[in-house]
Amino acid sequence: MIDNILERALAGERLGLEDGLALFESDQIEKMGHYANLIMQKWHPDPIATFVISRNVNYTNVCDTYCRFCAFYRPPGSAEGYVLPKETIFQKIQETVDVGGTEILMQGGTNPDLKLDYYTDLLRSIKQRFPQITMHSLSTAEVMKIAEVSNMSVEDVLRELKAAGLDSLPGAGGEILDDRTRRKISRLKGSWKDWIETQKAAHRAGLPGTATMVIGFGEEMEERVLSLMRIREAQDETGGFKAFIVWTFQPDNTNMKAVNNTPEEYLKTLAISRLMLDNVENLQASWVTMGPEYGQLSLSYGANDFGQTMMEENVVSAAACTYKVNTNQILELIRGAGKIPAQRNTQYDILRVFKDGEMAEKDFVMQN
Repeated sequence: MIDNILERALAGERLGLEDGLALFESDQIEKMGHYANLIMQKWHPDPIATFVISRNVNYTNVCDTYCRFCAFYRPPGSAEGYVLPKETIFQKIQETVDVGGTEILMQGGTNPDLKLDYYTDLLRSIKQRFPQITMHSLSTAEVMKIAEVSNMSVEDVLRELKAAGLDSLPGAGGEILDDRTRRKISRLKGSWKDWIETQKAAHRAGLPGTATMVIGFGEEMEERVLSLMRIREAQDETGGFKAFIVWTFQPDNTNMKAVNNTPEEYLKTLAISRLMLDNVENLQASWVTMGPEYGQLSLSYGANDFGQTMMEENVVSAAACTYKVNTNQILELIRGAGKIPAQRNTQYDILRVFKDGEMAEKDFVMQN
């Protein structure tokens, strides 16, 4: 039943809602993966799989959005809430630079006590000490909170952040871009239109970024397809999404249960994402939530990128799910998938191709 859809996608025809629903209803996961891989090869004909040496810095865990699926946040006033001192953040960035890292993914909660001047001062201080590092940081929810507590527009906040040193805006907070599920899992986080409009505003301000989707909340398949179509429509308008990443919801230590959150469902969703997102060049594997083996398998289901090394990760770890790999393990996993590993930067420019058997001079042990 899906052969015609797959052939049309391979020929470059844009798939619609009914096509996406038919793919999600199918159990022919390997066939979808095969076609997704063929489309990936049209984007990336060389047998190279990229990765970026990155570190997550969770600068605060104070958050007044209260997402039901998050085990990381602490409400304002909590004795367990924190805002990292500048020197701690600098130390984490220095450790990243020391192992050849190029990217800092600095994210936290929607902390109502932190106004725009906190972020601009911090970004300027970071760039003064580490001009070479790329700040792929914050999220749409954080940007919207900064605008709210600073009595500014989102557009003005984004321009100020860019001027201070923000380089790109991650896709965190996308979850499912449909309000039925968003109201169920995080009613204070904003609508799907808020997420899309903030991302488009970032792109217009010169801040490219990524798009994400989290599955396993009990969302309808139509909501997944609509999420992909809404990302695609925004990309038609701005061209600002450098990559797309699909994650699986991790339910431990939260007050929600995962629904149909299997490795097979992840691989199917990844493949369908590659088939439908005909204007997004890069798709990342999700080894942090799926594990290294499925991260490796992702490279045969439409992903061309292994994602971040994640020297430090606390949000997923708080849900009792974290897989630890180091740089040299990533090299071996990519080679095991029949690919040539290459280190990239945030903009997907290749910095270094690793020859057969070549290992990283400076490896790291992921820390939490």
